[in-house]
Amino acid sequence: MEKIYNIFVDGSVNPQKKIGFGSYLFCDDINHHDTKKIKSKFFEDTSSTKLELQTFIWALKDIDLKCKFVVYTDCQNILSLLNRKEKLQSNNYKTSTNKLVKNKQLYEEFFLLCEKYDFEVIKIKGHKKSCLKDNIEKIFTFVDRYSRKKLREYLA
Repeated sequence: MEKIYNIFVDGSVNPQKKIGFGSYLFCDDINHHDTKKIKSKFFEDTSSTKLELQTFIWALKDIDLKCKFVVYTDCQNILSLLNRKEKLQSNNYKTSTNKLVKNKQLYEEFFLLCEKYDFEVIKIKGHKKSCLKDNIEKIFTFVDRYSRKKLREYLA
């Protein structure tokens, strides 16, 4: 059986200061993961949507896996990007009013990574009661809490 690698990605942003922390956890066995291995990175001039994408891109490039893997995120924008790729590219990343879309560079980088790597994106429903979470959702919660903790520490 082929080994499945997993990446859990989340971010926490302060919209007033336009800063945030993105975090990810890479694990090759969801039954034996080490939350001490969560990595975090500080981002400036960001928003919640932008931060999720920045974190996703950073995690994929940082890990640079050559095999198939699964990325878990609670970011709807990342999933919708996969469906919007053709339209965005055919319109040269311009809106109906002929303005460049926000985050054009990040979208282009995201699509390049989609071509480079073999991965599937699975959306996690965030903020369930603990007793209702499966193992994957519990791992994701660790990453979510870690990014929020890093942001709180930075702002303190």
